[in-house]
Amino acid sequence: MIKGYYHSKLSFGTVDGPGIRYVLFLAGCRMGCAFCHNPDTWAKGEQVITAAEVLQEMEEYRNFYESSGGGLTVSGGEPLMQPEFLAALLAVAKQKGFHTAIDTCGLASKGAIMQVLPYVDRVLFSLKGSTEVSYQALTKAKLSVVRENLLLISRRKPVTLRYVLIPGYTAGKESLAELIRLVHSLSGDIEVEVLPYHTMGIAKWEALGWDYPLKDVPEPTKEELTDFRNSLRQAGINLAATEN
Repeated sequence: MIKGYYHSKLSFGTVDGPGIRYVLFLAGCRMGCAFCHNPDTWAKGEQVITAAEVLQEMEEYRNFYESSGGGLTVSGGEPLMQPEFLAALLAVAKQKGFHTAIDTCGLASKGAIMQVLPYVDRVLFSLKGSTEVSYQALTKAKLSVVRENLLLISRRKPVTLRYVLIPGYTAGKESLAELIRLVHSLSGDIEVEVLPYHTMGIAKWEALGWDYPLKDVPEPTKEELTDFRNSLRQAGINLAATEN
């Protein structure tokens, strides 16, 4: 039986896909985001879980998931770092009638993506920026690689594109224009969710003995967030229901 390494889990998640959801946070991530609020998920960790154990826990709350249009979301860390376990878990969840979603940063092999996609109903795709400059400043990845995987996924599955608005990094006019251009290049069912940058993860960085890279970066104002979202609407981009 395949086992997965995980960091934590929630029985009643409400921000990781539609409805009420069981959210499993797998361990391990190579993206190294400078604004990550869960840097303690980067390491592989030691906690293990099986698909049967996850589904057993989900059955206890099936009525809540089904009545709310919810289901299972596998997040991280980066869930696609464990494609064998992820595919096995999602396949069983689909067999049991649960809606399935993954929350990915897109830093994965095409083989891993194609192994998992048949069992996914929706992909929450965390885009860390819309320019190569922002990716170089904020992550250990290249936007070109992530973009290719986003194109691959968007042709096959509904996507909620998550974009964090970070003053000085992802909130400028160039970032807005490039985000609009990127979204318009995608095919299929695409919605965008613009999230405000926050500093709630600083304590976790400090607990690990690490310096938080963006400690001097302010959170966006409500006006900046509203203006950015409105600019996307005016460009004909569909925003997630939580922002309509």
